Amino acid sequence: MARLRVEVMRARPERLESVALDLPQGATVRVALAAAGMPLDQPVGVWGRRVALDARLADGDRVELYRPLCVDPKEARRRRALKRTRH
Repeated sequence: MARLRVEVMRARPERLESVALDLPQGATVRVALAAAGMPLDQPVGVWGRRVALDARLADGDRVELYRPLCVDPKEARRRRALKRTRH
């Protein structure tokens, strides 16, 4: 039976975690996360696109766990603009 090579990645504030996996054909994101020992309660994507846990994987996929934003992107831009105008 054919196998899939996928990588599961999680960015933490202090480091990047990466786990390379060899999974059976037809494996899902949920299977990959479980095999990598990663949590199932965070948003997840494949190559930068959000997907459901039951999404099937293809050979060479990169599964990414997303952490919550610390600051709203619009608010961060507003703060940077204010900082530039004060100098």
